[in-house]
Amino acid sequence: MRSSTAASALITTAFVALAGSAAHAEFAVSANDGKMVLEDGVAKVRKNPLPDSVAIIELSGGAPRMVAELPVPASVVGPPSSVAIASDESFALVTGAMKIDPADPTKAIPDDRLTVIDLKSSPPKVLATLQAGAGAAGVSINRSGTLALVANRSEGSVSVFTISGNTLTAAGKVALGDAKSGPSHPMFSRDGTAALVTRDGDSRIAVLSVDGAKVEYTKRDLTAGVRPYQIDSTGNGDVAIVANIGTGSGDADSISLIDMRAKPVRVVTTVSVAQTPEGLKMSPDGAYVAVTAMNGSNKPKASPFYNDYGLLQIFRISGTSLTPVTKARIGHWCQGVAWSKDSKILLAQCMVENEIVPFTFDGKTLTRGTPIAMKASPAGIRTAEP
Repeated sequence: MRSSTAASALITTAFVALAGSAAHAEFAVSANDGKMVLEDGVAKVRKNPLPDSVAIIELSGGAPRMVAELPVPASVVGPPSSVAIASDESFALVTGAMKIDPADPTKAIPDDRLTVIDLKSSPPKVLATLQAGAGAAGVSINRSGTLALVANRSEGSVSVFTISGNTLTAAGKVALGDAKSGPSHPMFSRDGTAALVTRDGDSRIAVLSVDGAKVEYTKRDLTAGVRPYQIDSTGNGDVAIVANIGTGSGDADSISLIDMRAKPVRVVTTVSVAQTPEGLKMSPDGAYVAVTAMNGSNKPKASPFYNDYGLLQIFRISGTSLTPVTKARIGHWCQGVAWSKDSKILLAQCMVENEIVPFTFDGKTLTRGTPIAMKASPAGIRTAEP
């Protein structure tokens, strides 16, 4: 990818042109980690770190393409739901779970930054940098655009923020467990009266009640699989699906379907997927779920569980059933996945290759497109929730 001033000007010009016809724009926001690198199966701080960044990708009007980029703290640590976009695409939120230790540049330590990005300005700009909690990771915005939740993986809590326009105000924290419980990703129910929070540290999914800005832990937990990580719900909101990333021991891992109509809500279906399902996203029409599995691509090459490729897997959702549809090979140490609004285009992030791979999906097969090169490694991605 070109990194010159001319290239940056071209990207900015492209976004300005698109902003002029924003009524039909459709964006994905990718958070890119420049700090970490994978060396023979071990994640390490780069000897010469690159700046973290956020890339704005245009999905409408032809092949997906990057139209803007700006420096923003980001992190590969935590699920790739470290981005959230307002339903009207006016602003985005990006968390930065880890930063380089000022006392030891070979190490990373928990960070608490939450960045608010104005997507309507030309080019996009940072509006505010707020404090969430240590290890700020997964973030979500409710459908009405009045509340945001951030899972703090390093302190066992969820931060609550009220939203007015594109201004966020801290409204307290909800304690879920000790620092090792690992809250990873919060997800609002369709009606906004509840939220589920994955906890990969103790393999639980916490149920929260939501009443306006009042968010409380109900003390009820769901049990899906080993280390629930990213969780998602789209379509009519009748079901949610969670990725269980397992222990990295080479065994097949799983995804689980949660019946959101049941009273109380409960896990009803679990199916096997390839090793370490890092990213997961339901299609906006609620008919499919896409899973990015590392498939051993993040392991040392000498490991008997190593594979020289990750997998993008698609499952059909029928009521409370999950049925495999198709799969495609992707790169190494791949992270998040995002759908276009029409459920026909997917974007898969691959850390080692520093690229985002677009696929078209016709309900039966995946067709690979031309990768979008990134300066830093893509680690989190989201589109606006339907």
